[in-house]
Amino acid sequence: MPETRPTTRRGAVAALAAATALAVLTGCGAADMTRQTSPYAAARGAKTVTLSVQSWVGAQANTAVAGYLLEHELGYRVDTVQVDEVPAWDALSQGRVDAILEDWGHPEQQKRYVEDKKTIVGGGDLGVTGHIGWFVPTYFAEQHPDVTDWKNLGKYTDQLRTPESRGKGQLLDGSPSYVTNDKALVKNLGLDLDVVFAGSEAAQITQIKQFAKERKPFLTYWYKPQWLFERVPMTEVKLPEYTQGCDADPGKVACAYPHTPLQKYLNARFAEEGGRAAAFLKKFHWTVEAQNEVALMIAEEKLTPQQAARKWVERHEDVWRPWVA
Repeated sequence: MPETRPTTRRGAVAALAAATALAVLTGCGAADMTRQTSPYAAARGAKTVTLSVQSWVGAQANTAVAGYLLEHELGYRVDTVQVDEVPAWDALSQGRVDAILEDWGHPEQQKRYVEDKKTIVGGGDLGVTGHIGWFVPTYFAEQHPDVTDWKNLGKYTDQLRTPESRGKGQLLDGSPSYVTNDKALVKNLGLDLDVVFAGSEAAQITQIKQFAKERKPFLTYWYKPQWLFERVPMTEVKLPEYTQGCDADPGKVACAYPHTPLQKYLNARFAEEGGRAAAFLKKFHWTVEAQNEVALMIAEEKLTPQQAARKWVERHEDVWRPWVA
């Protein structure tokens, strides 16, 4: 969930909670655009919308609810394509998908496609602010309050060490395909930590839940909004303050991650010719609480994304009715 965010934060898939739900949602492999691209994407006059969906469950929640309403209220067929964040911009520019509903900020792609080529246009705020950070379990922070300052992490190397961390303390990350600053941060802050990749959001969640079940200390790259905070309370470790541009050079980053208002983007031709579907996606705007409600149903209650979307839609007509007006 850079660059200071996932370039597919949560870009890879694992056969667990969120990934299982994603397979139901997309029926596609991870990033083979030649196989996943809908033949209807950006087709003139087609009553079909193709949405890009990333592998983290919050993005699945967005797409599930938007897709459900497009189909059941506006009469569109909805196709979904699973693709990592940066390739998704390429696909959107080329019209292979019509919309991205949760982007965590990609300035290079924005300049190339929105400002220069003008093949992509902004679709407005999603309504959710994202933030990546380092977190420890709250039960550990309560026992050792000073662990929430990065300067004190060295005191806890022994407790954070795992068989995978090569004698250092472990900093658990998600997928190697997520764009994170963590390796640079560890190096530039002089920390005795090793970044260990779980492989995906789902695998990382499984590891965090196992640590929590055993009441073990851990340090993890994590992000808000995310439903897991409801199950495993975590406290953020304070990194050096984020200032504008402090992450401009990926190799020299020594500051915290920013807070990022998450954005929607549309293919430019679709935005102009997509009729009610394009208008709806521009209006689609909800809260962290709403997204987490759907995400929790998918990840924990094991509902399919479509089932979770239907339940949410049934409960919250006052929220979504203006989107389809």
